[in-house]
Amino acid sequence: MDPSQPSRAPPPPDEPTPPRETSNGGLGGDGSPGQRKPFLLRLPPKLMEELRIWANQEVRSLNGHIEYLLRDAVKRRQGESGRPPS
Repeated sequence: MDPSQPSRAPPPPDEPTPPRETSNGGLGGDGSPGQRKPFLLRLPPKLMEELRIWANQEVRSLNGHIEYLLRDAVKRRQGESGRPPS
């Protein structure tokens, strides 16, 4: 904590903290309510920059955009066979 910066006080007890916005409405990685699991993804710098630009154009965070792209790819794959991949 930087002593030169003023500390932020928590909201008063009578004011609830607003829920955090998520790209999938608070759903977990499998679409169920819950937490996402952290996952390290190594990408080439050029691909990372292209994804960052694309995410900014779509007004998404980089993480949210990668999640969106992966969900879309899984939906398309499931649509090809009509069933989830095994």
